[in-house]
Amino acid sequence: MISIAFFNNKGGVGKTSLVYHAAWMFAEQGYRVLAVDLDPQSNLSIMALDEERLEVLWPDDAHPKTLFGAVEPLFGGTGDIRPAHIEPLSEALGLIVGDLALSRIEDDLSTEWPRCLEGRERAFRVTTAFWRVMKEAAKRHRADVLLVDVGPNLGAINRAALVAASHVVVPVAPDLFSLQGLNNLGPTLRRWRDTWLQAKPKATASLGEQPRGEMAAVGYVLMQHAERLGRPTKAYAKWQARLPQAYRESVLGEAPGQPTPAPDPHQIQRIKHYRSLMPMAMESRKPMFALRASDGAIGAHQTNVQQCYDDFKNLVVEIAVRVGISRGARR
Repeated sequence: MISIAFFNNKGGVGKTSLVYHAAWMFAEQGYRVLAVDLDPQSNLSIMALDEERLEVLWPDDAHPKTLFGAVEPLFGGTGDIRPAHIEPLSEALGLIVGDLALSRIEDDLSTEWPRCLEGRERAFRVTTAFWRVMKEAAKRHRADVLLVDVGPNLGAINRAALVAASHVVVPVAPDLFSLQGLNNLGPTLRRWRDTWLQAKPKATASLGEQPRGEMAAVGYVLMQHAERLGRPTKAYAKWQARLPQAYRESVLGEAPGQPTPAPDPHQIQRIKHYRSLMPMAMESRKPMFALRASDGAIGAHQTNVQQCYDDFKNLVVEIAVRVGISRGARR
């Protein structure tokens, strides 16, 4: 199962928008895609669905058609996970809907994590709950790839989400705070991976297959950079120049001071800040690169729509190559 978590310790870099548009573009390129909203703030679900549909999925009492609903029997002590509802966004693209109630299970996830090292059965069931839900849903959807949106923190929910991830893409903005986020992110990912590799052999055979917990680094996506005459502005260029070394040292664990090739092989793609397109996309409930004149994308906006399409197509084609699912790009 190819599951890609989009993760940084710094919020506000456009991570959820990146997941949303990448999911649609993967579908555009002929992949069957399952987007998974594992951020308790549920921003991916809010971006993908209108309020009327969210009211149906988030009633006042139980939420059986959300990710929380799929794991609630386990955390509520009444059973194990159950199949997650897959909300169809298109024939090829499905969404496992997020839920603010996910924050209720953070303490349980935190408590059970160290108990995996003791080989306790419930600890493994709790820690792998997200992975097992995703695996079953991916099989049912016949998904080629899962894209997972997580919150910008280093808490227990994200740890369980990353255990479920085969790969990690890091969205970054060219600013000081993203650099600090990388400094926190890299060592934490390695610690989580190492702990899981120690714990995994202690799972009993009765628990069945366990996630590999690879968290393989795919690279970083430079988000929201401002351009002038096709080049990053001076303020952004300063921080952009420091990102390659920060990524190699913090995320990959390389020794300090190593030279960085140009272009940086770890930078997957640069995504410009399409300020004028996002409001139209939100109003139309479609990706920015799918906007039409009827949506208000006229004149110079159409040039931006095409550039946006090219940016995201290049992004998903390169990600597909790096995670081993490349099948060529559609025009």
